[in-house]
Amino acid sequence: MKRNLLLILSLFMYICGYCENYPYRSDVLWVTVPDHADWIYKTGENPKIQVQLYKYGIPVDDVTLKYEIGGDMMPADATGTTTLKNGVAEIKMGTMKTPGFRDCRLTATVDGATYRHHVKVGFSPEKILPYTQMPDDFDNFWQRNKDELAKVPLSYTMTPAPQYSTDKMDCYLVKLTVSRQGQSIYGYLSMPKNAKPGSCPIVLCPPGAGIKTIKEPLRHKYYGENGCLRFEMEIHGLNPEMSEQQFQEISKAFGGRENGYLQNGLDNKDNYYMKRVYMACVRAIDFLTSLPEWDGKNVAVQGGSQGGALAIVTAGLDPRVTLCVANHPALSDMAGYKAGRAGGYPHFFNTPGMDTPDKLKTMAYYDVVNFAKKLTVPTYITWGYNDNTCPPTTSYAVYNVITAPKEALITPINEHWTSDATERGQLDWILNHINK
Repeated sequence: MKRNLLLILSLFMYICGYCENYPYRSDVLWVTVPDHADWIYKTGENPKIQVQLYKYGIPVDDVTLKYEIGGDMMPADATGTTTLKNGVAEIKMGTMKTPGFRDCRLTATVDGATYRHHVKVGFSPEKILPYTQMPDDFDNFWQRNKDELAKVPLSYTMTPAPQYSTDKMDCYLVKLTVSRQGQSIYGYLSMPKNAKPGSCPIVLCPPGAGIKTIKEPLRHKYYGENGCLRFEMEIHGLNPEMSEQQFQEISKAFGGRENGYLQNGLDNKDNYYMKRVYMACVRAIDFLTSLPEWDGKNVAVQGGSQGGALAIVTAGLDPRVTLCVANHPALSDMAGYKAGRAGGYPHFFNTPGMDTPDKLKTMAYYDVVNFAKKLTVPTYITWGYNDNTCPPTTSYAVYNVITAPKEALITPINEHWTSDATERGQLDWILNHINK
């Protein structure tokens, strides 16, 4: 018994130290184990989930476990209770007749404190197809916008950023004009020290959602230190050297759900805020391919969440892109809620007044699933099942329509995050797929 307890405690400390699914230094650990190792079932099958709960690494005993079960991001259609015996209980998840995901949401009260967890399993997810359809003039609309952008002269400044340089890499703060109206975006460009002309592949990294600064330019320094021209960009025209207080004030003023940039102009495809963002990504490729250090062959795009969406969008829009890497892409099958299932971030249908014919029409022009259909380059996507920000239903809706060469890294337990190892692995994937 002592040996088993030590093993449980060791497992507890290891997981709490390294897995973001569990709160750092929490006294409580949830473990949810579906009876299929890959968390995947065929439609019509009936999964069972073993739930384990530990406090201080010791199994919780004789505690009531409440659960509710429903479709991915959908209201519960089943509820119940069971009792944890020696830290373990079993729950039947129910089934699905159509491809999708079910989510089991768990609650337990231990020593007066309430703890929550959840687990999602998939039913024939490889057959999930998007609700969103491609507009007839989709290609013409985006070609017209690219043609307009091409008329804007390439204009930028590069200022050395020695605070983000290393002994192997130089960093520059770039201000890049992205529209005829003179709007700009900023970003940090990293490149190997003393890079020779024609020696470096490009990696464009658009940002996740929000109005925020580029907080950690050195977090992915291994791109520049391993031979890449990496451009980590923002999309709002806000200098990342502004103070955190200034960013917070701007974010509060323009980042709310009712007045945020992702809702701005959604009634009209020509006026939607994200049109300039998508074109800014193309202009960033213009900038990067103008640099003498570019190898003239390789252009990768890489990002997560909104950045994953923009990576796929850019690869679908710009034929110069040769590789695409995306984590749990946002803006994917956003109208999926109309089919009675999860839709993609920013979950417009959670806000009153968003479900209108004009807004739905605009969404289709900007939805990632329609750009995914246009991909022709090798693509690498990763996502988790327990993600409620960019739910797995929408990631599969994207992945399943890609006809280009594709690979997936699926990490079922992950919520809306990727590990450092996964992110470093994406550079390895890019370097293994470049044309030499």
